[in-house]
Amino acid sequence: MKVVHIINSMATGGAEKLLYDAVPELNKKGVPTDLLLLKGGEHIFLKELRHHKNFKIHIISDGTVYNPLLIFKLMRYLKNYDIAHVHLFPALYFVAIAKILSFSKIKLVFTEHSTTNKRRNVVLYTWTDKFIYARYEVLITISTEVKLFLKKHLGKTHNTFRTINNGVNVSSFQDAEKTQRSDFSIPENHTIIIHVARFTPQKDPATLVRAIPYLEYPTTVLFVGEGGERKKIETLVSELDLEQSVKFLGMRNDVPRLLKMADVAVLSSNHEGLSLSSLEAMASGTPLVASSVTGLKNLVHGAGILFNHKDEIDLAEKINLLINNKMLYTETVITGAKRVQKFKLKSMVQAHIALYNELCPNQN
Repeated sequence: MKVVHIINSMATGGAEKLLYDAVPELNKKGVPTDLLLLKGGEHIFLKELRHHKNFKIHIISDGTVYNPLLIFKLMRYLKNYDIAHVHLFPALYFVAIAKILSFSKIKLVFTEHSTTNKRRNVVLYTWTDKFIYARYEVLITISTEVKLFLKKHLGKTHNTFRTINNGVNVSSFQDAEKTQRSDFSIPENHTIIIHVARFTPQKDPATLVRAIPYLEYPTTVLFVGEGGERKKIETLVSELDLEQSVKFLGMRNDVPRLLKMADVAVLSSNHEGLSLSSLEAMASGTPLVASSVTGLKNLVHGAGILFNHKDEIDLAEKINLLINNKMLYTETVITGAKRVQKFKLKSMVQAHIALYNELCPNQN
């Protein structure tokens, strides 16, 4: 049995981080698994994956991932694999169409990573989505919430759904050695808040920036990630005269060490599927403060602190409460560490392997 994971690129994001962890692990478990990207690029995840020698990385373009001609490039790869496990749009569409045009017998699996997307607000996509999703043998959803929202979108469907929660390498975060704050010139009396996410409207980093003036203690906020909204957030920081309180670190390959150094992790998203950043914070022992929204509310409740969506004052109050209340702080660390035990990378990979074996029972 040969598997290929197909995704748009290895730019920063939860799905990309998932493959960064999962593809090497699948190969370690004896499942030959390659990676195919619609677009290359000098991304940290891709650079790190190139060091692995036991699987192939196919890159079929350096241009836009929305070029429909990529469908024809995909066709020649499908014949080399038994299963294509696909992630994100437009790879979702292109792989399905490539299978139709090539008359390939490859089994298609798609992982839905979010509770919503822009397509679901467009009537035309409602119909095309139903057609495309129907080409996939199994639709994996990363949480029950994601499954419910997708089923509502597709309506009456014969699709097979399987919920497989995201997983993280818990020990790599638990055992990480923390980065020294002196490496970033952060004063010893500063509270360190870390935000690990893409700069996109979905992640809403602006709410965290607006919360800074309401914090009771000297604070340094570390933004880890890249994205199209970064310039907008940098402008907001400047407008609020907060340059001395915010550092933009870009993409990093030392997130476990940064989380260990931080006092509080914040995720202020508008919605999530099953946030890897949240799980990584819990695994590192850094208490998490997250927005009370779909995809975070159930995950964080009882294992972190929830604040009212887009309410920077409530966010600041929840951070102040954590810092002021040592008992609450310790309790949040403990409950977070307990919650993340349910979301281990090993369990996720084993569930994927079990599914692959069901789809190709005679090719092990």
